[in-house]
Amino acid sequence: MPIISAPQEFNEDDLYIDLRPVLGTSLFLKCEGFNFSGSIKLKPALAMVEAAERSGVLTPGSILVESSSGNLGVALSMIAASKGYRFLCVTDSRCNLSSRRLMEALGADVHIVTEPDREEGFLGARLAQVRALCAADPRHVWLNQYTNSDNWRAHYRWTAPPIARDFPGLDVLFVGAGTTGTLMGCARWFKERRPHVRIIAVDSVGSVTFGGPPETRMIPGLGAGVRPEILDEAYIDEVVLVPETDTVRMCHRLAGRGFLFGGSTGTVVAGAASWLEAHDAERTGTTAVTISPDLGERYLDTVYQTNWVQGIYGSTALSPQDVTEQAAA
Repeated sequence: MPIISAPQEFNEDDLYIDLRPVLGTSLFLKCEGFNFSGSIKLKPALAMVEAAERSGVLTPGSILVESSSGNLGVALSMIAASKGYRFLCVTDSRCNLSSRRLMEALGADVHIVTEPDREEGFLGARLAQVRALCAADPRHVWLNQYTNSDNWRAHYRWTAPPIARDFPGLDVLFVGAGTTGTLMGCARWFKERRPHVRIIAVDSVGSVTFGGPPETRMIPGLGAGVRPEILDEAYIDEVVLVPETDTVRMCHRLAGRGFLFGGSTGTVVAGAASWLEAHDAERTGTTAVTISPDLGERYLDTVYQTNWVQGIYGSTALSPQDVTEQAAA
């Protein structure tokens, strides 16, 4: 029976779903949303905070500040409340309302950027505001998940090894690309210890992470308007780009079977499914794993709201079957 005294001490990530009944081919989905922050971002948040404490950068009286589209902000809000720090999150108008309310409920201040940078989008605008805040008040400590090596080291230590242990015959690992912390931590671990495992990065169409042209993206989590500095493509075998309409359809497809997951999960599952189909993985017996960063409750007003989806992507974004299956779930 687990007994904890701080919320960050609990994280159940030893759960996989075999998506064969949904996809028609075997794909094991590692669920990372069962902790008090509700997402995989608990791992890098904790690693970055504790590293800053050990180095003496973060001290009593410091104010944590970070740019986040939602999940890391929630994780840092929780840890800051537990440890007695103030936390200020800079996000933008795409951040889910429930994520913003969660951060505020945990005592965080939330600054919302409403206008994107002309060249670097909302992320560029958020980073500019963080820099301005740090320049104005020396108490602000910016962990900077986009450049902080403790971001990827958290997944090198806590995410990749359990996957290797649970799937000794693993052939392919699909990892979504946001800050690329999860991607780089897992990719580095497997390339060092199981180099035969193919590492497939899954990103959103419109993200500039892998050199694509910038386009408007409405679903937070994956993708970036500024290439993350911690990314090293030498560790990656392939990149799959997923349109947001495919993300939405996959989320509804999963919900139609009773699995309510977030937009990042819909993206990585959609990308993995297309790759597995193109490579005839069912016939070849390919063992494939992907990672679900969070659950779907924070997306009820967006991805799972038919009016929102059709208002953003048009009336063909969801088929009548998608809507019927999601409603039945």
